[in-house]
Amino acid sequence: MAATVIGCGATYGESQSQTMNAIDSMAKRYIGDTTHIYAYDNPERKKRPWTAAAETFGINVFVQCFDRFVLDADFAKINFKTIKHNFQHGFVWDNDQFSTNLFAHPYHGGLYFNAARSNGMTFWESTPYALCGSLMWETTCEIEPPAINDLIATTMGGICIGEITHRVSDLILDDSKRGGARFWREFLGTVICPIKGLNRIISGDAWRVRSTYYKYHDYDRLPVNLELSAGLRYLADNNSLFRGESNPYLNVALSYGNTFGDEDNSPYDYFTADVTFGMSSNQPLISGVHLLGRLWGMPIETGGEMKTEIGLFQHFNYYDSQPVKDGSNLVPYRISEAASVGPGVIWRFPQIGNLTTLEQRIFINAILLGGSLSDYYNIIDRDYNMGSGYSAKVVTMMEFGKYGRFMVGADYYRIYTWKGYEGKDLATVDPLYLNAQGDKGDAMLLVITPRLTLSLTDNLGLDIQSSYYVRKTHYAYYDDVRAHTFDARIGLLWKI
Repeated sequence: MAATVIGCGATYGESQSQTMNAIDSMAKRYIGDTTHIYAYDNPERKKRPWTAAAETFGINVFVQCFDRFVLDADFAKINFKTIKHNFQHGFVWDNDQFSTNLFAHPYHGGLYFNAARSNGMTFWESTPYALCGSLMWETTCEIEPPAINDLIATTMGGICIGEITHRVSDLILDDSKRGGARFWREFLGTVICPIKGLNRIISGDAWRVRSTYYKYHDYDRLPVNLELSAGLRYLADNNSLFRGESNPYLNVALSYGNTFGDEDNSPYDYFTADVTFGMSSNQPLISGVHLLGRLWGMPIETGGEMKTEIGLFQHFNYYDSQPVKDGSNLVPYRISEAASVGPGVIWRFPQIGNLTTLEQRIFINAILLGGSLSDYYNIIDRDYNMGSGYSAKVVTMMEFGKYGRFMVGADYYRIYTWKGYEGKDLATVDPLYLNAQGDKGDAMLLVITPRLTLSLTDNLGLDIQSSYYVRKTHYAYYDDVRAHTFDARIGLLWKI
């Protein structure tokens, strides 16, 4: 699902789970004082910055030792000379594959971030841990020169992924549970946020039963909506209608918090998350990750029933694909917005007849680090360009009561590759030290995504979606290239 579609998902996701709401309401009636319900009100909670720092250090030591002694990876065979060399040489742009640089590294940064979050640190207090953890890894844990793109992606992407996984795991945890229900909550919470799960095991919180301060999320204050959809996806080969690949997919979409919340204005008190899994050996397991988090927001009084919210938002978008079976061997698309921040505005208009919700969203962002498929650059594992630039996203959502909803979104990316490899003889240059963002030039990327959901029951719907991908890349030293393709999917959607 395109990121723009995610951004609008919150409008229909502000109705919280009735079950969770009933549990909270019952707890408040019996306990009375709500400050005795939620773990964040527990006076015994403390900040442990040095423990967080030790865990950040330990994450790197564990991963480095695993790479060296279990995988016997050459890049992990470090010593004092390699560390000294890395400091003396400085940062370069590396040539790791797309998924490593623009998803795995941000996920790794989320572990650093959650080492701090799970030790009581706030959002802003946790951000230096993602930076320092990445800096330590790049300079000391590999024999390869430190990569500036990894530092940016791990830090910025890690903050985004780390905060979302931290909050999502809180939705699952409940210290009042026992037995099998408790085990599966702890297990799932650990899968989503491993460092928090490890800390709960170390402290004993993973099995300690509480009658007070046992809940980790207030659904009244921050409503949550979860949607799961599964079905069949068709990925076209070079925009061919009858030459492509069909495979099953699973999509998880989460809307968290109030879109127009003036009281809940901490970072990520409102966010949306959308992850698509491809159930095919020929395509990436994770084909799309689209995250949007509000860093700051403020409602604007417009009079009447219309609502307006302006804010500063962090974006993380990741699209990945592989050539389809028995096709032209062309990669359909690869797009990354790993580090992006910018302003946005959201309007919700009054109800008009059967149109129960009409919402418009516009976001404009500065991209510190992004990526786009290259037609020429192919060094080691990299077939894409990296760079910086800007993006714009426009989303329109219409909800028709019990009948369903229609959404259409357009994402526009402009990524400039500033540092090429002109003047260098690739036959004689060590590719580890090539230090190029890719083919010098710029790429225009456009993703248009219409989506229709038809309600079958209160919680079940038919989900139909298509995405059209357009790329126009200008190369400074090669011929320009235009490419376009599409995918489509149909499945069943379950609202939780």
